[in-house]
Amino acid sequence: RLVSSLQLKDQSINTWKMGVERALKKFKRKFEKTGAIRELRARKNFEKPSVRRRMAKMKAIYVQHLRLQEEQ
Repeated sequence: RLVSSLQLKDQSINTWKMGVERALKKFKRKFEKTGAIRELRARKNFEKPSVRRRMAKMKAIYVQHLRLQEEQ
């Protein structure tokens, strides 16, 4: 028996219209958008708030540098 639908919180994906493979691909994409995997990886090891702020600042500097290079 084929799975009739996949559930992700309040959203469902109809597998009868598009087939199981495409439904699984769509489910994986929606699951990635929720950020559950990213959160699990972040919770795996404790990160001090000061380190988190420092990394966010470094990322902002890097992104700003890329945007400046893109303008030139």
